Formats: sequence, C-alpha cells, structure tokens
Amino acid sequence: MTDEPSQVPDTDPTDTDPTNTDPVSTGSEATLRLVGVGFTRDGRDLLDGIDWQVQPGEDWVVLGLNGSGKTTLIRIAALYEHPSRGTIDVLGQRLGRTDVRALRTRVALVSSAMSDLMRPQLTASEIVMCAKHAALEPWWHTYSSADRDRALHLLDAQGVGHVAEHRFATLSSGERQRTMLARALMNEPGVVLLDEPTAGLDLRGREELVDRLDALAADPDASPLVLVTHHVEEIPPAFTHVLAIRDGRVLDQGPIDDVLSADLLSATFRLPLVLERRDGRFTARRA
Repeated sequence: MTDEPSQVPDTDPTDTDPTNTDPVSTGSEATLRLVGVGFTRDGRDLLDGIDWQVQPGEDWVVLGLNGSGKTTLIRIAALYEHPSRGTIDVLGQRLGRTDVRALRTRVALVSSAMSDLMRPQLTASEIVMCAKHAALEPWWHTYSSADRDRALHLLDAQGVGHVAEHRFATLSSGERQRTMLARALMNEPGVVLLDEPTAGLDLRGREELVDRLDALAADPDASPLVLVTHHVEEIPPAFTHVLAIRDGRVLDQGPIDDVLSADLLSATFRLPLVLERRDGRFTARRA
C-alpha cells in the first residue's frame, strides 16, 4: 500500500536523480539493504549508523522501546522518509537513482496511520480492491470482476471474508487490521512492512493477527515480512530474524534462534528481563 499523499509530496526533489532518471539495479539480491543510514531531525539523531539487510525468504521482527527509532526506520524502508545519510536499496533499486513513486507501489505498509486514512463508509472489499491503484477511494479508477474476486479471496485468506460487504466503521479493531493486511497484499508486493499492527487490539484480535502473519511467514512463496513491535509475545513462530535497536542504533541482529536472548532484551528495554519460549512463542517478564 502506498497511499499517504498528504505526507509525501509528488514533487519530492529526492525522488529521482536528475542526471539519471532510469531505474538503476544495484545488483544486490537483498529485498532491503541499508548501509550507514542515519536520520537527523531538529539537530537530533533519530537513527545513526544503521546497517541492515533483509534477504528473500527472511521474516524480521524489529524490537525496541517507544522512541527508539523503529517507526522512523520502517518509514525509511517504506520510502516515506528519506535518510539524512547512508544508502538504501529496495528490491534491487537504489534510493536517489530511481522513481520512488513507482517503487513505492511494490512496498506494502500496514500501520494505524494507514488505517486512519480509510473512509469509514467504504466496505472491506472496496478498501482492499482500490489498493490496486494505491487509491483511497474506489471511484477514481475502473475495476474488473477479477479485481473484485481477488479482493474477496484476500479477505477470505485473512479470515475476514464474512465482513467483505460490511462498512469499515462497523468492523472490530482486529477485523480492520486483517482487512488492511489483505489490502497490503492486493498488488503482490515485494516486501510487507508492519508498524505495530497489533496496537489497540484485544487478546483475541492480537492472536488472530499473529496467526495470519505466521501463516504468511511460513508460506515459501510469500514476500518477506518486517514486523515492528515492542512485545515479544507478538512475534509469530515462523519469523526468522530479529533486529534490536536502542536510541536509534543497532544493538544486535540476526537469526532469532541465535540472537534473541534475555540479555539482549534487557539491554534493548533497559530492564532486567527473563525470556521464555514455548511452542514457538516468546514471553518476557521482569527478572
């Protein structure tokens, strides 16, 4: 999903390199590749020295305190913020040497801000279907019966097919988030970025969404997923990698089985913590 027009002007001067407006392949196989990325706002470094790669077949969780830079990182990866320094390759194309507006159509972002942009009177199927053109309203474009069928299929796959013709305003928080997940998949994106998608959900809504994310992560044909959260309980069992950040810097990263530990979690959240894992799911509590 790529429809945040109020936040990203079409005339962004960094969308393309004026000396080379053709898409440039970096030759990298990484889905996402950030090297030396930093982001400074009002004299404060929100991110600094970020080196991170997401490879095909990997599903990442990004952990950190509120204010640690997680959302800034995911907005940079989604091409809605431009870094102050460093290089970013997304799906084999270098930021600054390609048309960002075209590249954004291949990057799906799921967040509460995106959900708030949806008009409450639209049905769930309309919200999913109009993602084909990264639109917020269905009447701006023409849609085929195949588009409508795909929207219904995606809603059904996320367990909310029964609300396809219900207005968005009438859906529960969990149903809304799974509708937004279906919307994110409408264009078969190259990567799906999820910024705290369980925020505000009750226990049932959270668990249903975690189940859907787990199923996507376990699908070998699915695009890589990146989940931003500050709760280890929300990590789907099939996720493969973790990135822990604090104060805008990487503490550690790598395969979950090798990297995620009580020591890392304690350092990330500045609190002595005990970490347990059962049936593939994590829990944490104060030591």
